[in-house]
Amino acid sequence: MLSDWYTMLYNPSPDYITTLHCTQEAVFPLYTIVLIYYAFCLMFMMLLRPLLVKKIACGLGKSDRFKSIYAALYFFPILTVLQAVGGGLLYYAFPYIILVLSLVTLAVYMSASEIQSFKNLAAKKKRLVVLFSHWLLHAYGIISISRLDKLEQDLPLLALVPGPALFYLLTARFTEPSRILSEGGNGH
Repeated sequence: MLSDWYTMLYNPSPDYITTLHCTQEAVFPLYTIVLIYYAFCLMFMMLLRPLLVKKIACGLGKSDRFKSIYAALYFFPILTVLQAVGGGLLYYAFPYIILVLSLVTLAVYMSASEIQSFKNLAAKKKRLVVLFSHWLLHAYGIISISRLDKLEQDLPLLALVPGPALFYLLTARFTEPSRILSEGGNGH
């Protein structure tokens, strides 16, 4: 639940009489490990990057050499604040993000590879590997959302995993991805 990540949203009501407003600290390894990683990155960047830049980019001007360090000094605090504020939302929405990304990347891959039939799909092993990896991601997203609380209701949802690929293959001849790709390249 979202209140697991943002404890200020969780105000218990013992015996359903009075609401206790008690914000406490929630410590989750998955939440803070990212902040620890950013701290290590910042430390190693401050220690090692100037030496590497001096050794590798000695032909550049002095101001140009250290722009990457200065840029990272701006990005690390921004990323840290985003993780501290939005980390719970990210972990809460992660299964939905996985589902959407698996659908979008599968559609992009199949249209870019100009796969329009089952025969084109099975022509190369690489295409089948990509398809099965997308199916695994899609199944993971479905399992994460359903949490398999009630197996008799949730396991049939896994039958939906090949659905997007089958839908694409059945409707690709109507959309003609090759025509769309060629028109996009001509600037139309």
